[in-house]
Amino acid sequence: MRTPGGYEGRRIQRTGGSTFIISLPKTWVTTRGLSAGDLLLFASRPDGSLTLYTEEAGKAEPSRRSVTVSNEMDRDHLFRLLVAEYIAGSTLLEVRTPQRMSAQTREVVRGFAQHMIGPEILEESAESVVLQDVVGANPLPLPSVIRRMHHMVRAMHADAMTAFAERDAAIAQDVQQRDWEVDRLHWFTQKQVTVALRDQRHLTSLGLTLPECLTFLQASRVLERIADHAVRVAEVTDWVKSTPVPKAQVEELKALSDAARGLLDTAVETLFSGDTRGANRVLDETDRMVQLRRKLLDNFFSRPGRQAIALAYVLESLERSSLYASDLAEIAINHAVERQLVDSGKPSPGGPTVKAPPGGAVPASARS
Repeated sequence: MRTPGGYEGRRIQRTGGSTFIISLPKTWVTTRGLSAGDLLLFASRPDGSLTLYTEEAGKAEPSRRSVTVSNEMDRDHLFRLLVAEYIAGSTLLEVRTPQRMSAQTREVVRGFAQHMIGPEILEESAESVVLQDVVGANPLPLPSVIRRMHHMVRAMHADAMTAFAERDAAIAQDVQQRDWEVDRLHWFTQKQVTVALRDQRHLTSLGLTLPECLTFLQASRVLERIADHAVRVAEVTDWVKSTPVPKAQVEELKALSDAARGLLDTAVETLFSGDTRGANRVLDETDRMVQLRRKLLDNFFSRPGRQAIALAYVLESLERSSLYASDLAEIAINHAVERQLVDSGKPSPGGPTVKAPPGGAVPASARS
């Protein structure tokens, strides 16, 4: 029978003393080549619904995709294309060129495999390279990925400030190289969520709901952007090699950096604990840091030109990092409310209020 909303309904029937059964739509059974005696698999979802699969669906062949690229393709463009293919979730990816693959193209493909979590070179020929994702469905839980990214990002920021203060090019270079580790974890998160959105079986293997997947994807993106600003601070080290920065200004920036890392730590903890009060404290403290940044900027502009530029550049990245921590706090509040709805089955009265963005803050969509 048809139910409101266009769904096809089936009434529950009782057979024997304690068994409940429903019939399956004939068209669904026949189009999948099923017959009496075939096995169906099902997964229970957090919203109370059931998802049915045929037995053969669990034994599906690995998905394979072939892409043809030109040897003249820009290196960065090729790498970005391969990242997009990786995020799309193909198990086997064949990269082909119309003629013999050039050394540069092959180098980019190999570099891509080294930077990603999962892809390994399965086979090579004169015109192609085949990559296989050797990682299982859920090799690393997404909450653990976020924890790992957090530890890496906060360490990068601390080391970037050390490199700037001590004008240490080796530490600065190390920070820039570690950015790849954060990127690969972010791309891995994107891939896991993309596949989960497409395939309920993968979502079940993650042990998360769709809102939780999206929450961790948002958090991953925020952490990746904070890592980028750590790299920007490290890059300023080259500017001040021959132009020492006054110790007083360096100490002011180090104090601001420590405060920004503290906000990040609190924001991440509230994401997992559901502490909305702690998240709101992060938002309030970010407002104060924005005001402090304006005062420091006025002082920095009184310095000689090259010093002023270096100080302002570092100050901007520290402020942006604080603002991203506030974004993470907002994500934590939203996640806490979502969990309350799931746990209670209804909106919780007097839920937390989301603080309006400060007038001087940079909107999330405009941050870089």
